Amino acid sequence: MENTVKGFETISDGDSKPSKLSLKRILAFASTDTAGNLLYCTLTSYIMYFYTDVFGISVAATGMILLIARIFDALDAPIWGIVIDHTRTKWGQSRPYWLWLSIPFGAAVFLAFLAPDISINAKTIYALVTYVLAGIIYTGISASMSSALPNLTYDSDERVRLNSWRSNGGMIGYLITASFTLPLVDFFGNGNDKLGFSITVGIFAVAAILLLLFAFSGTKEIGITQKAKSISIRESFRAIKGNWPWITLVLVFILYWLGNTARASTVIYYSEYNLGHKNLASILNGLVVVQMVSITLLPYLVKRFIKSHTQIIGLSLAALGQIIIGIAGSNITMIIIGWTIASLGTGIAVTLPFAMLSDTVDYGEWKSGIRASGFLTAVGISFCIKLGAGLGSFIPSIILDSAGYVANATQTPESLAAIKFCFTWLPAIFFAIGAIIMLKYVKYEKNESKIRQELEARLETND
Repeated sequence: MENTVKGFETISDGDSKPSKLSLKRILAFASTDTAGNLLYCTLTSYIMYFYTDVFGISVAATGMILLIARIFDALDAPIWGIVIDHTRTKWGQSRPYWLWLSIPFGAAVFLAFLAPDISINAKTIYALVTYVLAGIIYTGISASMSSALPNLTYDSDERVRLNSWRSNGGMIGYLITASFTLPLVDFFGNGNDKLGFSITVGIFAVAAILLLLFAFSGTKEIGITQKAKSISIRESFRAIKGNWPWITLVLVFILYWLGNTARASTVIYYSEYNLGHKNLASILNGLVVVQMVSITLLPYLVKRFIKSHTQIIGLSLAALGQIIIGIAGSNITMIIIGWTIASLGTGIAVTLPFAMLSDTVDYGEWKSGIRASGFLTAVGISFCIKLGAGLGSFIPSIILDSAGYVANATQTPESLAAIKFCFTWLPAIFFAIGAIIMLKYVKYEKNESKIRQELEARLETND
């Protein structure tokens, strides 16, 4: 006997019962975020520095590239979500994209970090095309990763557990690029940063492709069959109407990525120009590994506190850590302490929304009768990451340009002050606003059990 709703079909009654996922499936799903972060975090963390200080593009042109890319971001996430919601294959709905997009993703990011010897105008065009292309393909990876979660298990607690592993996998990818990118660039380039970046990113690209292929082979979607009815584009947008938990979470996640990317994209500037210790950027980035502590503890935290309160705690810790860095001056010890506290907070803040968005898919189905998992999670995750990460780099680029930043030169007091603001206070502001908005989510979370019971009752009625 089969149960169906719009856009959703269980394979059998037995498959819809909560069950523990095998370690292989958990590790396979976790590897999607390892691959994604390995390349996309390299892109967001180093592309502004690469453009200005290696490729030779002005900071103003770099800011324009990042701004134009945001226009594409406003379009590609909903499109990818709709495409995924209309995908029906023998492999499932979401996971085939890990196979189909693995090589294009690796190739696109690799091309973004090449530095061909061409004219300034040609460099700007080349940078724009490759950056936008890499971003569009990553959206497909990220959207399929997010949309797969609701269909890997129906158990909310198991979703949190699975997502905790995924985030730890992502942390490994981020840790590799954060800690080893610059040392590897120095090692392979031996003074030639253009060569160093191309070899380093090439290695990362090959690793990411292999990880995505493992993710494809090691997972299974239990909620979608080739016979399941696709939902229309109109129905996809209807799934948003009245879905206030989803809207709230989207706003909060955008603010998180604004803050996190602002600090990640300017840490190298702050370390080199304000502190005179460029390698401190690699040390601080390496310390982000402490995120794994809060990520690992997340399943226990959400049982002690509700999910929305846990997210507020995470954003508050992130803001507090940035404030400590802001008042630390040149005290390296205090900077490290502040960075560690902020990283514990960002570990929570970046992880929970993935699992919580799965709950908003349930809410949307309860509210409208439409289960638009691809559309809601693509916009809720991929769009937020792309918009937040893009603007998180664009806003500092505008501030630095206005303050008179000049690459590879002694900076003016105004430029140094702008770098410090972008690295410390700007992220703190974004994190704090996100924590305040998150308070609105509390009342929705209290109704989750009731919503699931009603959805189960509807499925039984449809039998």
